Amino acid sequence: MQRQLRIIAVFFVLAILSAVFVIACGKIPSGDKTKTAIEIGLPTAKTSFANVDVAIAQEMGFFKQQGLNVTIKNLDSAVKVVQAVVANDVAIGGSSTEPFVNAAAAGAKVVSIGTYANRLTVSMVTPKTIRSVADLRGKNVGVQDIGAFREIMTRMVLQSAKLTPQDVKYIPISPPGYIQALIGEQIQSAILQTEQVFEILKRDSRFHVLVDLNEVEPEYVYGNYLVTKDWLDKNSDLAVRYLTAVIQAHRFMYQNKAETVRIAAKTTGFDTNVIDQTYEVLLGKHKVFPVNDGIEEKRLTYTISRMKSLGLLKGKEPDLAQLIDRKPINLALNKLGTASEVTLK
Repeated sequence: MQRQLRIIAVFFVLAILSAVFVIACGKIPSGDKTKTAIEIGLPTAKTSFANVDVAIAQEMGFFKQQGLNVTIKNLDSAVKVVQAVVANDVAIGGSSTEPFVNAAAAGAKVVSIGTYANRLTVSMVTPKTIRSVADLRGKNVGVQDIGAFREIMTRMVLQSAKLTPQDVKYIPISPPGYIQALIGEQIQSAILQTEQVFEILKRDSRFHVLVDLNEVEPEYVYGNYLVTKDWLDKNSDLAVRYLTAVIQAHRFMYQNKAETVRIAAKTTGFDTNVIDQTYEVLLGKHKVFPVNDGIEEKRLTYTISRMKSLGLLKGKEPDLAQLIDRKPINLALNKLGTASEVTLK
């Protein structure tokens, strides 16, 4: 009896040690396979439609198919996402181009390995009493962090009327609070994601879209998935698996509107009618989610040139070869094959 108890005790200790080893290695048991835990950072306090590919990949099991257990860390802006990537607080970050390029220009060893929505998904919304960009002079303008995406889009719109940030009054507001701040007349302008645009137009007829950024800047690159070069050197297989799931999600979105709208409504918190309209604009009209690599050097070059014209580029312009690492996404496409809009219908 004592011998049996000793054997049971040994097995119990071994089981505990095995569990500790699994946790230390970031592995989570899943049947006869293991899932690797990775954390990603997204640039909004609540996931927007522009980042809903991650929610699709989770809910439809694409991450699970790739042996990944992905945790989302919602941050307030792309600036904070880039900081988190550089500090190794998250493995992969979703960031607009500007903070990522400036981090690289400042010497951070970060690279883009793919994209989420790679075209602009935002508009400037104002009261209808503001009929032109020039009318914004002296008005309260909602922004998040200086140098973050929505502040930069605001600066770009102002530049079109030869205005600068000094010609308006910046009011710091977290993006989820933009709609209420507009309705409450705390601000007279904000850069809103497409679902936010439809929401405020539905709720209050006093507002209109002053500028659709996609229409005036169709060549501007929006979203990047970035990592540090050190992380990529050690985890190239994880990057390939992550991107494989993301590409699957993008393709799924074009082929499955009803399910995409359902998941996006649950993820963003907006009702299905608003998300249905958002889907028609972002996927039906603008096709902002790439179904292959989505990394277009010509458009990235243009985006950097716009950053320079706005006085946003801090430091020496980085070489494109140092900004992009296509190896992981090329390997993902080798597994999945390339796709076109025709084959996805």
